[in-house]
Amino acid sequence: MRHLAPMIDAIAFAARASAVGGLVFCVMMPAFGNPADARRQADWCERLAVRLPGISAATCRTSALAPTGAVSLKGFPILARRIPAAGNVGINNRPTRILLLGGIHGDELTASSIVFEWLQFMQAPAAQQFQWSVVPVVNPDGLLAPRPKRMNANGVDLNRNFPTPGWHQNAPRYWKKITKSDPRRFPGKAPLSEPETRWLHEEMERFQPHVIISVHAPFGVLDFDGPAPAPTRFGRLLINRVGVYPGSLGNYSGKYKNIPVITIELPNALAMPPDKEVRRIWQDMLIWIEHHVPKQ
Repeated sequence: MRHLAPMIDAIAFAARASAVGGLVFCVMMPAFGNPADARRQADWCERLAVRLPGISAATCRTSALAPTGAVSLKGFPILARRIPAAGNVGINNRPTRILLLGGIHGDELTASSIVFEWLQFMQAPAAQQFQWSVVPVVNPDGLLAPRPKRMNANGVDLNRNFPTPGWHQNAPRYWKKITKSDPRRFPGKAPLSEPETRWLHEEMERFQPHVIISVHAPFGVLDFDGPAPAPTRFGRLLINRVGVYPGSLGNYSGKYKNIPVITIELPNALAMPPDKEVRRIWQDMLIWIEHHVPKQ
């Protein structure tokens, strides 16, 4: 049955999107259900694995990701996986929904790798009590550029492209005055101007997460925005709030949408933490979510 997992996840992904009345994915397949689909998956995983430290093409394939129907500017599919909570969940015991993201910035390679690693832990009971939407590579064009880059193929910093209040005034002004028009932090010409941020915004509306985990690098800290007690540490990473920026996901979700956002900043963008630390961050994160994220 394991070889059917990607197909089952893809069907469930599309069915849930339709059921909540959101965007219906243009998925042209039960994912990887025939040899041509399997070849496409193998090609996507080969391309990603070349760039991702510690992740093989085989690990990518066993992650059971499926195309969402959205693609990057260069046509690479936004790959995701919906994972339901285990067992029967009654009306009064609904599972916490977690949106787990990696690779919003394409040059933060470990931010995607660690999400692939965590996908291998999803069968453990601690993870199965939650419902997941997992997107390891939000910015595939940045990751797969000849030299990996922070921005997408339009040169937009996706983490400055979310529709925070006053974006049209605040985001361009911040970019020009504070960053001195740093091209690596260009917020775009309008909020949600990019296909990657539009899809992620739509997924937030469909999935209605109780908490968002967004992995970055290389500051080696935890950042937090939103209506819940902030975590103090995951593994060796200590809380150290790095600021609120116009158009950032933390600002948009945590401050405006009242959905807690944990930003995990790994200490190195190119080299993975030791396996023990990868697991410790994961375990501490799940414990914090279980005890501190309110279900709405």
